[in-house]
Amino acid sequence: MVAASPDRTSATDAGVLTEVVTRLRRVLRTSIRGEYPWESLPMAQVELLLALREREPARIGELATRLKLAPNTISGLVQQLVEARLVGRGPDPADRRVAAVTLTPAGLAKLDEWELAHQRRLGAALAELGAADQAAVRSALPALARLVERLAEPTEPA
Repeated sequence: MVAASPDRTSATDAGVLTEVVTRLRRVLRTSIRGEYPWESLPMAQVELLLALREREPARIGELATRLKLAPNTISGLVQQLVEARLVGRGPDPADRRVAAVTLTPAGLAKLDEWELAHQRRLGAALAELGAADQAAVRSALPALARLVERLAEPTEPA
């Protein structure tokens, strides 16, 4: 048997991780829809709300850059969220000529509900795992958090 090269092992690990993360995200969203109907919101809207919770107020262009979406896409998402009263749009305190987007109390409450629903669902699933699997998931969390930070760093053009 020939050992896999480090590059091949990394590619294989990345492929497995991609598949697991994709499936985890999909199954989590679909498994809590009955309990939490708001989960049927498009993920792009949820991600915009999460981005605002991390740093607000934010301009449309800033949100577009952070979420790597076109400004007109962000503008449309913001309009939908304004109509749902989950975000507000008003003058930017730093430059009154441009608009800034902020979370409304209702938007923040929805995010809190969203997060709690996910925690309950994941907590219930984790509790069904054996002790060894629970420990393995727990021990992987710091490395996964570092991976998220690495992925969040700006990449340089190739």
